[in-house]
Amino acid sequence: MKNVLNNSKKGILMVTLFATMLSFANEVSLFKIENDAERTSLTLNDVKQGNLLSIKDNNGVVIYKELIEQSGTYTKGFDLTELPNGGYIFELDKDVEINTIPFTVLSNTVTFKKEMEATIFKPVTRVKGNVVFVSRLSLNKAPMKIAIYFTDSQNNFSTPELIYSETVENTENASRIYKLASKNSGDYKIVFTTEDRVFTTEIN
Repeated sequence: MKNVLNNSKKGILMVTLFATMLSFANEVSLFKIENDAERTSLTLNDVKQGNLLSIKDNNGVVIYKELIEQSGTYTKGFDLTELPNGGYIFELDKDVEINTIPFTVLSNTVTFKKEMEATIFKPVTRVKGNVVFVSRLSLNKAPMKIAIYFTDSQNNFSTPELIYSETVENTENASRIYKLASKNSGDYKIVFTTEDRVFTTEIN
């Protein structure tokens, strides 16, 4: 491992830290909901093919999921009244963000909490040569843990080794630039943990 990283404790050199201005979330609600006694009509604008729509309970268990098949406007009716009493969320997983809106079911009555609609921006990773650029927008300044692992490709019995970690806090716009000693000497994996979610980027 001594030759894997250049001039860096535990294997990675953080070249610089800077703030990047990213566009803020659109204030217009993504979810258009029409709710009556027996049926909920959900409309989503500007979706893309491959976006993932899910319904999850408060424990994160997925009880419904659907890949969006066509880009544009998505409309579908759901009967949510038969769900057990409790809290749930509609979640739309897009390229660089996740949109959520919570709702509750109580005695076959569905109530949406539109004031709690939220957007979680995913960490964005870009690789150029052996330099890795990371950026993330968090309007609520949620902390994000970054962990970088290295696996030696020349050793068939090598297990991923944690070579660098840090926690980014108290910032809406966070960016990092990391320089890998040699992208060809092994495989890297970057694990981001934020807002009770885990995002992974692999660099081969």
